[in-house]
Amino acid sequence: MSTWQVILLGLIEGLTEFIPVSSTGHLLLVGHFLDFRSPGKTFEVLIQLGAILAILSVYAAKLLRLLFDLPSDARTRRFVLGVLLAFLPAAVIGAALHPYIKGVLFETPWLVCASLIVGGVVLLAVDRMRLEPRYRDVMDFPLPLAFGVGLAQCLAMVPGVSRSGATIVAALLLGTDKRSATEFTFFLAMPTMTGAFAFDLYKNWAILAPEDVKGIALGFAVSFIAGVVVVRYLLHFVSRHGFALFAWWRILVGGMGLGALAVLG
Repeated sequence: MSTWQVILLGLIEGLTEFIPVSSTGHLLLVGHFLDFRSPGKTFEVLIQLGAILAILSVYAAKLLRLLFDLPSDARTRRFVLGVLLAFLPAAVIGAALHPYIKGVLFETPWLVCASLIVGGVVLLAVDRMRLEPRYRDVMDFPLPLAFGVGLAQCLAMVPGVSRSGATIVAALLLGTDKRSATEFTFFLAMPTMTGAFAFDLYKNWAILAPEDVKGIALGFAVSFIAGVVVVRYLLHFVSRHGFALFAWWRILVGGMGLGALAVLG
């Protein structure tokens, strides 16, 4: 791993993890064209630790309030249970399909490009729908809605689909507004990304060399800094502008990726 590649990929991870463009898809495509190799594709997963810490730092006050309110407030308990229910499908399916996801799907850049384009079209279509939201506060999401969002999150095991994109689209179609859909995605990211990090580290610890660990640590630091910036400003942006910009970006990157693959291989 060269230092400039690690910094670039860490920056991409932090900037794209929480917006609906697929951070993994971007990392895999850029890594493919840079001929970036990490053992077992661990780098692409483990640098998510930086994004995890970014959202934990920004949401620290809210998380502490939830922790203090949990024993006495039924609304808080329902919200926490909803996040755990939403996390469950990805935890089960991700663990069961881990070898196929890392060994096949992560090695198919054509699939990544196609997923980016299709996901962009879907996101653009949903963003333009005149949906009437019934829920504007994540604390009010009913458990069936949360579980439905969790089922949609499983689609993101296909690189290029986007975890945040799948969950935001599902939440919007199930009756939330754009801001609360995005915020629920932030909360759901905490157990999902932590679980993916821990499971991948457990599976691949033995094949990591000291230089790999150093590269992952640098990538995580860069992704943390970029992730903090995105989390702080994303809710305000989507409340005012929606998701069209991200949809067109996905289509552009996917189309350019297909073109580059056709020419360069």
